Amino acid sequence: MASPDTIKKALARIAAQADEAIDVAEAALLLASFDHPASDLQIYREHLKAIAEAVHDAATTAAAGIDAENPAPEDMARALNKVLVEEFRYAGDEDTYDDLDNANLMRVIERRRGLPVALGILYIFAARAQGWGAAGLSFPGHFLVRLETRDGRRIIIDPFHSGRLMETQALRELLKVVIQDNSAELEAAHYKPVSNREVLMRLQNNVKTRRMELNEVDGALEAVASMQVLDPDNATLWREAGVMHMRLGRIKHAVESFEGFVARAPEGPDRRKIGQVVEELRERLH
Repeated sequence: MASPDTIKKALARIAAQADEAIDVAEAALLLASFDHPASDLQIYREHLKAIAEAVHDAATTAAAGIDAENPAPEDMARALNKVLVEEFRYAGDEDTYDDLDNANLMRVIERRRGLPVALGILYIFAARAQGWGAAGLSFPGHFLVRLETRDGRRIIIDPFHSGRLMETQALRELLKVVIQDNSAELEAAHYKPVSNREVLMRLQNNVKTRRMELNEVDGALEAVASMQVLDPDNATLWREAGVMHMRLGRIKHAVESFEGFVARAPEGPDRRKIGQVVEELRERLH
C-alpha cells in the first residue's frame, strides 16, 4: 500500500524531468492513485504494456498492409483503433460523462470508459510506445490527439469517439458545439500541441471541477495539490488553494497559499488585492 506522501514523492520525481521525458500514462496512474492508494499500480502497468504490444502487432502484421518502418498517420490511427476500440473496447462515457471515475486512469482502465483526455492519454502512450509522434492539442473543451510521421504528415483524431478522424469541417462543427457559439471559427491556436504537463493538468482540472461541483472542497484541494506538484510556479493554483482553505476555515493554510500566490504572480491588481487579503487574514490569526 502506497501512502499519499509516497505517491506525491513519485509524482514529484516525474515532474522534475524535462517535459518530453514525462511518461503521461505513468504520471496519470500516480494521480489516480491519490484516490485509490491501496491499489497495485503494477496491474495497470501490465495492461498498458499489453496495449502497446497489441498495437505493435497490429501495425507489423503482414495482413495489415502497413509500412512498419514509416506508417502513414491514417495507418497509425487504424492500428490504434483496432486495439483500443475493437480489441479492448475503450469508449467515451457519454451516459455518465461527469462521473469522477472518467478522469481516473485506473478506473478508466477497469471500466473501459472515460473522458476525452483520459482516453487521449491511452492513445498517446500507445502511439509513443511504437516511436510514433503523438500529442494532445490545445483545442477548447474537448481533448484531441494529433498523430504525426517523421516526414511531417499529420492527422487529428478524437479519442472519445472511437478515434475518428477529425478533418477541418468536423473540427469546425465540434468547436461551435463545445464553446456554444455558431459564429466560432478555427484558429491556429486550436492546432497547437500541448506539453505533457499540460495534458496532466487538464486531466486533474476535470477532477478539481467535478469535486467543486459536488461541494467536495477537500477533494478539490487534493486535486489542486497534485497540480501544484506538476506545476509549482503556477500562481493561479496557489490562489485557488487559498480560497479553498478559507472555505474550510483553515486560515493559517489560506495565508500560506495566498502568500505563495503573491510570490509567484506578476505585479498587478490581482497581486495587490491578494496581498491585502493576506494582511487581513494575518490580523485574524493574532
